[in-house]
Amino acid sequence: MGDSLRTAIVVIHQLPKTSETLWLRLLGRGTVQKQAIDELEALPQDNPFRAVALEMLYNLRQNLQVNQSNDAEERELIMRLAPLYQQDREQAIREGEQRGIQLGEQRGIQQGQRQLIENFLRVRFGELDEELSTLIDPLLALPAEEMTALMLQLATLSREELLGRFSETD
Repeated sequence: MGDSLRTAIVVIHQLPKTSETLWLRLLGRGTVQKQAIDELEALPQDNPFRAVALEMLYNLRQNLQVNQSNDAEERELIMRLAPLYQQDREQAIREGEQRGIQLGEQRGIQQGQRQLIENFLRVRFGELDEELSTLIDPLLALPAEEMTALMLQLATLSREELLGRFSETD
């Protein structure tokens, strides 16, 4: 084709077996496609190309299923992609669960710290009124070492000194 069209014909089965040609080879047929899927399966789970390629292949798979193609090669492709899709889905679920656990742990720690501060203020000042409650979030926002030092100082500070200390830092 002419240079102005910027078009080329690619003969997929003649492409070299490199990572740069993997996507095109996945779109091929027969043995070329099977080998490309094997290469895709062999990529590490955290490989960004794997994630993108699998997402695109899942879309292709869904389109083929919607079209209810009777072509044997397309049905074989759908069947071949099913385990990859399942593995990727399970990995995403595991990662989501792990993130959920981490977020739950963080929230648990934050709730524990909040409870500790509330209890400390209750014990020190007898009750936790609205004015003292406004100190909890600023205390939680402090770095752990600074919060601990301030909590130790609370034993010697009066209510007014404590409230004054936080009104000065605002």
